Amino acid sequence: MIVLVLNCGSSSIKYQVIDIDDNSNALLAKGLVDRIGLSEGSLTHKPSGKEKYEVRMPIPDHTTGISLVLEALTDATHGVISSLNEIKAVGHRVAHGGEYFKSSALIDEQAKENIRSLFEIAPLHNPANLEGVLSIEKVLPGVPQVGVFDTSFHQSIPAINYLYALPYEYYDKYRVRKYGFHGTSHKYVAKIGAEFAGLDINNSKIITCHVGNGGSITAVLNGKSFDTSMGFSPLDGLVMGTRCGNVDASAITYIGEREGMNLSELNSMMNKKSGVYGMTGLSSDMRDIDAAYESGNEKAIVARDMYYNRVKKFVGEYAAEMGGVDLVIFTGGVGENSADLRRYVCKNMEFMGIKLNDAVNDVTHGDNAIISTDDSKVKVAVIATNEELVIATDTYELTKNL
Repeated sequence: MIVLVLNCGSSSIKYQVIDIDDNSNALLAKGLVDRIGLSEGSLTHKPSGKEKYEVRMPIPDHTTGISLVLEALTDATHGVISSLNEIKAVGHRVAHGGEYFKSSALIDEQAKENIRSLFEIAPLHNPANLEGVLSIEKVLPGVPQVGVFDTSFHQSIPAINYLYALPYEYYDKYRVRKYGFHGTSHKYVAKIGAEFAGLDINNSKIITCHVGNGGSITAVLNGKSFDTSMGFSPLDGLVMGTRCGNVDASAITYIGEREGMNLSELNSMMNKKSGVYGMTGLSSDMRDIDAAYESGNEKAIVARDMYYNRVKKFVGEYAAEMGGVDLVIFTGGVGENSADLRRYVCKNMEFMGIKLNDAVNDVTHGDNAIISTDDSKVKVAVIATNEELVIATDTYELTKNL
């Protein structure tokens, strides 16, 4: 069965086309639509056994990006299928499932309505995720679609970590609680990382750092999510591209009162105008922040150091919470490719048993590698995430008998 996987992030679309059955899977193509909404976007299409195809152009929204993907897949030169009719199912990464979805699910009208009902608490992702679903319905009518939810992996988090110290009635009435996100990535890299490091995942303490334009850290105790940095929405935790992460709620109400901002405007400010973009006024893309950092831009220096330092704080917090750590994993666009981030996080962490192999760290970009020294008590690894394979597998299992 040929499955198309769409993973729509806040400023990107990762995709894969996978031929999958009960015993094997074959990657036909993968690619990335990047820098959506910025002055120049890009499509990088990598068909298996063929030359890479790239195009640079403004990509104002996710609908435009998905159209570019479908054109690339069926192109006579660099495509991998002759017709879109060859696609038998489509799997979507969906950021927020609330308490509606405790596992992956077929997308029907009720599922779409549930995804839409969560727009307010996942404003950068759920609209893009649903846009992908609706676009596919137009191009491939009748083809089954599956949602794989970032929140599902975190359903194992205990109440002491998912409840907030607010009046309990708001959990009873509105299910206000920590949900966590990037669950598909955290689940995948913890499993692969444990195998790579020679650990028994069912008897392990692992900290997974998914760091990119959006980012989160998860404490994975014996293979299950025990705590995670994102909360009720993807806003909480790390400093991100346009999100503020951890912040005193009173600072937000104070700004709102002074500026005469309503709740919608405050929500937009925290989600879309903050993070490294808000701090610098330059960009939400860490590559642009890196360039400004190297040029001596003072705001960029503070923003990047804060972005890095927040990761470090959560590593220490979760090691304490689990009573130690066996393995720290870096993944995501920045986690996999930024030697500077990994060096910053691991610096002066020998007291925790972490010793970084700088020579290996400096040359590791996107490939699976152990980047700690041989005598490091805690192993540190870079593991390339593959949320798309998890999504394809769940999509296949839910649609193969339809």
